[in-house]
Amino acid sequence: MTARLPSLNGLRAFEAAARHLSFTLAASELNVTQTAISHQIRRLEEELGIRLFIRQNRALALTPEARDYLPGVRAAFNDLRLATDRLLRKDDDKVLTVSTLASLAAKWLLPRLTDFQEQHPGIDVRITTSTSLVDFQRDNVDAAIRYGRGQWPGLRADWLMADELFPVCSPSLLRGDKPLRQPEDLRGYPLLHTSNANSDDWRLWLTAAGLPADIARQPGITFDMIFMTIQAAIDGIGVAMGRTSYVQDDIAKGRLVVPFKIALPADAGFYLVAPEGRREAPKLAAFRQWLVAATQNKA
Repeated sequence: MTARLPSLNGLRAFEAAARHLSFTLAASELNVTQTAISHQIRRLEEELGIRLFIRQNRALALTPEARDYLPGVRAAFNDLRLATDRLLRKDDDKVLTVSTLASLAAKWLLPRLTDFQEQHPGIDVRITTSTSLVDFQRDNVDAAIRYGRGQWPGLRADWLMADELFPVCSPSLLRGDKPLRQPEDLRGYPLLHTSNANSDDWRLWLTAAGLPADIARQPGITFDMIFMTIQAAIDGIGVAMGRTSYVQDDIAKGRLVVPFKIALPADAGFYLVAPEGRREAPKLAAFRQWLVAATQNKA
């Protein structure tokens, strides 16, 4: 037997009051009186047969049942908002929203997007950046560029490119009183690090180069995004561990050089991902075709 859904107004009042832990603030948000909020909450509690709030002298608290109920109610309202937004966006077939890492966007994707816009002037590309995986059920995103091994259930993953790891630096570091000529010379330079996903790159490369891994622990500078690490290398602050996709343009333009010939293959790569089973929009098909060609140096 299908359970009867409770009053939508009651659920809205509950979600707002639970978020603020205040009937007064919930009433202000929903543009109703505090009395109306109180009546709607009481009616919802009667419908459910469950007490939702513990009313104290100057405070409001959720019951254990309400704490369990709230995430589902909040998620349902969020789904309604997103669905309504998609319904009302008249230009949806012309807007392509792509999520990716901030560093990949800055160092690889954005410099190439002009070519896509010239080929497809009718598509409005919107780039969002995040370190979190996109939830295609909740986020208003058409596709994402992810780093990994291509195994994400329910998603189509198209291979784009792989990286190699190798040190990079400003050309100025190859000159001067202590020129950087061989890997052992790294002991005389600040090493530039990137935290989180790339935090182990220096140790892996040093081990592959036959050098003590503890060189990676010598005094240096750590950034939370790789494009900042690369910019510090361009500015001559120290030596960074580069990844192909992030440094190839700067190397081609002479802003960075590769002081050694030792490169370490990365164990994963970049993919364009989108939900399986959906009818694919022409805008996404066009972007996929262009992106795959771009990673093969055809665009």
